[in-house]
Amino acid sequence: MLPARLLAPLAAVTALALSACATSPYTGPVEVTRFVADSPAGLGQGTIAISFPEEISNESARRAFAAAVANELAALGYAVVPEGAQAGQIATIRTSRAPIAASPVRRGGPVSVGVGGQTGGFGSGLGMGVGINLGGGREDANAITELSVRIAQTGGATLWEGRAQLATGVKSPYSQVDASARTLAAGLFAGFPGGNGETVTIDVKNLQAAP
Repeated sequence: MLPARLLAPLAAVTALALSACATSPYTGPVEVTRFVADSPAGLGQGTIAISFPEEISNESARRAFAAAVANELAALGYAVVPEGAQAGQIATIRTSRAPIAASPVRRGGPVSVGVGGQTGGFGSGLGMGVGINLGGGREDANAITELSVRIAQTGGATLWEGRAQLATGVKSPYSQVDASARTLAAGLFAGFPGGNGETVTIDVKNLQAAP
């Protein structure tokens, strides 16, 4: 058995080693890009219906994003009608989640994560690029969730388009579908309609969508 005078230093070293192994959940900022038409008359007013042009196999995710976007649209002043009902405008929703991987860096340095690489013009449908710097003692970013919404006159021109994405680690509470849907929608419509072609980053703590 070790002498008592050696037990305290040994315990301190053990505690330090354990704390070094612990990781804190990673939650990145919400990165938002928005485009506004030259003549956006009618934005934020009248009736609007939600539409999903692509099939979403995860029904709970579909409901979560539909509810999150509908709540934001209602807060802007729209009268949100049931999906498929007659409306003056249509909000087309697309969402996806994809794994991301860390880029190789020199030993001991921070980890740089790259996703995407292009920023599309208005109506292009291209994705955004995001750069994440992960320091030591932090959980790696594991997945990136994206939400895009296009608002158009029924049978007419596009008035507004926005895309938001959020990188999270597996332990982040924002990796849960309900929380990510609310957070992305809140970031996407913050300061609506925003500047044409602008890209902004918003800390999730500044959004009223905390899980």
